[in-house]
Amino acid sequence: MVANDWLDATAMAQAVLHGDVSPKELVEEAIDKSQAVNPKINAIVDTRFEQALQEAQNRDFTEKPFAGVPLFLKDLGQEQAGELSTSGSRLLANYRASHSDNYVKGLEALGFIILGRTNTPEFGFKNISDSSLHGSVNLPDDVSRNAGGSSGGAAALVSSGVLPLAAASDGGGSIRIPASFNGLIGLKPTRGRIPVGPGSFRGWQGASVQFALTKTVRDTKRLLYYLQTCQMESPFVLPTLPKASLEQPLTKKLRIALLLDSPIGSQVSGSALSAVQKAAKHLEDAGHRVEEAAQPLDGIEAMQSYYMMNSVETAAMLDSLSAALGRSLTPDDMEVMSWALYQAGQRIPAKDYSKVISQWDQYSYRMALFHEKYDLILTPTTAEPAPKHGQFLLSAALENDLKHLADFDQARQQGLIWKMFADSLAWTPFTQQANLTGQPAISLPLYRDAQGLSLGVQLTAAKGREDLLLALAQSFEEQQLFV
Repeated sequence: MVANDWLDATAMAQAVLHGDVSPKELVEEAIDKSQAVNPKINAIVDTRFEQALQEAQNRDFTEKPFAGVPLFLKDLGQEQAGELSTSGSRLLANYRASHSDNYVKGLEALGFIILGRTNTPEFGFKNISDSSLHGSVNLPDDVSRNAGGSSGGAAALVSSGVLPLAAASDGGGSIRIPASFNGLIGLKPTRGRIPVGPGSFRGWQGASVQFALTKTVRDTKRLLYYLQTCQMESPFVLPTLPKASLEQPLTKKLRIALLLDSPIGSQVSGSALSAVQKAAKHLEDAGHRVEEAAQPLDGIEAMQSYYMMNSVETAAMLDSLSAALGRSLTPDDMEVMSWALYQAGQRIPAKDYSKVISQWDQYSYRMALFHEKYDLILTPTTAEPAPKHGQFLLSAALENDLKHLADFDQARQQGLIWKMFADSLAWTPFTQQANLTGQPAISLPLYRDAQGLSLGVQLTAAKGREDLLLALAQSFEEQQLFV
């Protein structure tokens, strides 16, 4: 049996538990596939194949829900004791984790066998994966295009058939964007749903969450159910979802808000609109009520607050790294985007940052009110399919300004940060708000354009309502609408 024969990770685990295949055979298959495919896609940045083979032979997988299933972690956070953890950064090129974080421990407790780490942009700041340390991740369907970010390596591995599931994270769309580009299911769970800590508990003030990219709704549901936690030491405590709520099929008709306009007023491609309108028609045919609605939040204001958070959190992170290295950091230590955020974060007063976090609380409140009227929100996941490599390169003049960002006042700095991300944000303007508000959102593979390129459709629910998202996703899957 070869990897392409497996429907999903659940099928792999069931085969192990029934004695039809051994964990060692699954690991060997995954190693063979990854070695054959990775030269084309550049998705893998580190491996631990020998250790994985030993674990496959020696670990007890009895009654584990993902018994013996091979898995790659994302090389951003997701630390595993003794293993490299570079965050796509030259500064951390040789850093090895001293401990495993709670998310990774949770995956291992479910029976996964970790094979290595996947490619990501430096510190996860981009919606494409093109770090100067590891290089760009190629879209398997068209290697002239980027697989997306920041979970680009994870998405490319899954869409190329190496494995049916890969660990990922999402701080502004980093699961859903590559899911859209690669034709995968990408769920960003509710803030507080997935284990955090012990190194970091807030993750971009709660904007960033860990989960996975998948091929089947069954895997998505199963992983969410078994990985979820009610973590009392976390700043974001959330009741767990009962198994019955995830297994129950959708029985009621939903009221769904259709948002077609970009929240920042940028252009949305005809293909993206066609994708979401096709989904809307299927929902209406199933008896759900879909109606166009206005954007409930000021998208530009929300993104400005997001970039201010990025700036402050980057400054805090890199100041800590500077202290650990015992020297000041310079522009030569990192990519220009990272340097610019680092410098901008030095200039933002604590009172301004406090206002940003209060804004996020208000956004969450306004979205809770919005969901009193609408069960779900339907949008494109991305405004365009996967971009060409180099499409978002910065001009020489902008790069020069970013390198000298410390010379400008705060307003000018934040203006340059906005300009730095402008082209890439216009490509993917729909995903960030759910990170600010903490809501769950999912990208579903419902459309391919005339070139055969995937564009996802995004559904967003109120906090804690992954059950609605997954029930609707299952109905799409059962109708064989995933493409």
